[in-house]
Amino acid sequence: MHRRLPPLNSLRAFESAARLLSFTKAADELSVTQSAISHQVKALEDWAGIPLFKREGRHMALTEAAAKFLPAISTALDQVALASRKLQALDPGQGWLTVAMMPSFAAKWLVPRLADFRDKNPGIDVWIATFEAQTGALGPDVDVAIRYGKGDWSGLSCVKFLSEELFPVCAPKLAAGLRKPTGLASMTLLHDEMREDWGMWFQAAGVTTVDATRGPGFDDSGLLIQAAIEGLGVALGRSALVKGDLQAGRLVRPFAPALPAESAFYLVYPPELENEAKVNAFRDWLVATANADNRD
Repeated sequence: MHRRLPPLNSLRAFESAARLLSFTKAADELSVTQSAISHQVKALEDWAGIPLFKREGRHMALTEAAAKFLPAISTALDQVALASRKLQALDPGQGWLTVAMMPSFAAKWLVPRLADFRDKNPGIDVWIATFEAQTGALGPDVDVAIRYGKGDWSGLSCVKFLSEELFPVCAPKLAAGLRKPTGLASMTLLHDEMREDWGMWFQAAGVTTVDATRGPGFDDSGLLIQAAIEGLGVALGRSALVKGDLQAGRLVRPFAPALPAESAFYLVYPPELENEAKVNAFRDWLVATANADNRD
């Protein structure tokens, strides 16, 4: 069957420009010039015989036909990318493994240990992508992902490898003024997105005189930890993420009570990659490394 298809470069240029509603941003995304994007879009318009973009005041907008065309093309390009990734996986000479995760886990846990994986698996090059959505299917360019939750991601293989507990951490200069958990009443409390955790920790520690809701918040645990290191206040640290900073003396743990976390870290991947050598190597190393960390 003969397929009447437009040039692939024109489709890529159109999809990026239409999704971003900007030739300039599309050029940045595809690492080409704005002129190249304009040329490729014009070529697609000539091929289709209809305009795809229009000006509305100072802004660019899609024509009705382009708006209907965009979702199908985005899906098709995603499918091509996924098929290409699977094709590469069939070639034993291709050693790339794309691992998606939250930025905080990448910076505070994985990257400090990644040299060990490289030493043990020199033929596998890990590409770390910090855009993991934590829900739904994996992106078309992702082989495996590290997610934080309860392991209930339908349609994905899930391997629990790291549990954690929560406890207060702060810079050494702040810890000098803390004797009892009730002393946190005079300290700035730092929060991540799980703002209810401080209240749960105070309850477990038997403290009822501290307002657990006050204090600034951060949407990334890595930023939360850095704020604590800088002396901005006391954070409820996650054991998996603060271990390195505690060992280095950048943070201290002023109190012993800890709150076991209900969620844990999981490696997730499509079931069809269950026997993929690169996935198995990374999974086995991840589990072994986490187990060794727990014994330390």
